[in-house]
Amino acid sequence: MPKIVCLKNIILLILLGIYLAQGDVITWASDVELSKDSTLEGIIKRGELRIGLEAGYMPFEMIDKRSGLRQKKIYHGGVRKKGRQLSLIGFDIDIGIEMAKTLGVKPVFIDTFWPSIIPALKLGRFDIIFGGMSVTEGRKKQVDFSNPIMTVGQTILLNSRHKDSVKSYKDLNDARFIVVSKPGTTGEEAVQQFISKATYETASTEIKGAMRVLKGNADAFVYDFPFNAVFVAMNPSNKLVFLDKPFTKEPIAWAIRKNDPDFMKFLNDFLITIKNDGRFDKIYKKWFKSIKWHQFVR
Repeated sequence: MPKIVCLKNIILLILLGIYLAQGDVITWASDVELSKDSTLEGIIKRGELRIGLEAGYMPFEMIDKRSGLRQKKIYHGGVRKKGRQLSLIGFDIDIGIEMAKTLGVKPVFIDTFWPSIIPALKLGRFDIIFGGMSVTEGRKKQVDFSNPIMTVGQTILLNSRHKDSVKSYKDLNDARFIVVSKPGTTGEEAVQQFISKATYETASTEIKGAMRVLKGNADAFVYDFPFNAVFVAMNPSNKLVFLDKPFTKEPIAWAIRKNDPDFMKFLNDFLITIKNDGRFDKIYKKWFKSIKWHQFVR
């Protein structure tokens, strides 16, 4: 029992530090009572915050080519051939580092195939899902979401041969158009809901889906605004048209296992803190409003 009490005291001090930064601690402190099975206790005990994501989603999590890892194929699971750890950069990586610092632990990023990322969370393979996950009613039945980090929406990368006839997603709702997205994503859901008459095909990664349009093997790629905007910036071409007005509105949030109020409170308080002290804006500008990092992404 003394060990559990000690862990609770450590976590309490961490959470108190967040509230002190906001100048609102006295009334809250007396109400804190961590549950025995809180994810926070496991994180502190291990000394690691395990974060689930899928490498390749620009600008959230990307492989840093400066690491010397030159294999063409991504091996999901956080390691490459011969057990070498993935070297990742991106918005989520920087946010994860700040979150781990607040907890006084090491961040561990676990690269996971996206369609299986929620089952992996529920099995305890990691503590939290980053990865720019959109909040949907279906996902809310399986996980609990923090307050939204930001709001994005679905946009379209269009092959330029259709630039005169296709002005919005509505114009693609015809079987003669091959429309691509990634399975298990809100991009796929948007195609099925709003462009259901189109010929839908899947791509295993965002890059592959966008490249199909660039090469002329598909007519359109439907995906989140951040990724499509970055892809266009990194692949300037007269063969691409970016229909950049989102036709859906999707909040993005962190996902955790259900019924963990202590961890959820920490996450929501952490988000408030980094938005108030300027860290969130600094990281956002670095990855969403700058192109300096493009040269380092593989």
